[in-house]
Amino acid sequence: MSDMTNTGFAAAERGKTGLKTEFAIYFAIIFAATVPLACLTWALTAIRSSGLPERGPIKRAWSQARIITPMIFSA
Repeated sequence: MSDMTNTGFAAAERGKTGLKTEFAIYFAIIFAATVPLACLTWALTAIRSSGLPERGPIKRAWSQARIITPMIFSA
């Protein structure tokens, strides 16, 4: 039998930066996908209420990406 105790810790350390990179990539893709929809909903809200909404389209898309991305990683 071989001793695998040291290799497990090294893999976990390398995986953490990989997860951060993967999270950032998924976040960027989701953010890019939600920007057009957020712009559309922002414009429709501005037209209906004849005033600018409190949150802009970029902030709305950012918050949607912050909600959706962790859901992917928890699944």
